[in-house]
Amino acid sequence: MAKESTRNGWRIACALIMSTMGVLHLIDPGWFAKAVPDYLPNHLPIAIISGLAEIAGGVGLLVPLFRKSAAMGLIILYVAIFPANIHMALHPQQWVQPQWTFILWLRLPFQLLFIWIAWWVGGLAPLASPQK
Repeated sequence: MAKESTRNGWRIACALIMSTMGVLHLIDPGWFAKAVPDYLPNHLPIAIISGLAEIAGGVGLLVPLFRKSAAMGLIILYVAIFPANIHMALHPQQWVQPQWTFILWLRLPFQLLFIWIAWWVGGLAPLASPQK
């Protein structure tokens, strides 16, 4: 039972973080639009749509009927926004002071952690069965 309560805590945290990030996308979409790689058109609508997807994914994690779909949607979103994270690392002057550029590179592998968290809190990963 402790494992399920741990997963519930992480689920709530993930939902709050994703929903907050989504709201921030809607409050200042221009800032997030700068992260969209130049080879993609319509940066502002992409930023707004990704914000709405973050909110939907975050809220969906809290609704048992939609939990697995929300988790899959977040996983797809994390993969889809990875080029934006690379774009940020390649153009750090828009985001951080020069001495902090390494953080933009360091955060790239964390996308795998975020994918795993969405998979786990979304109930796509089974809890370990008790040992006999």
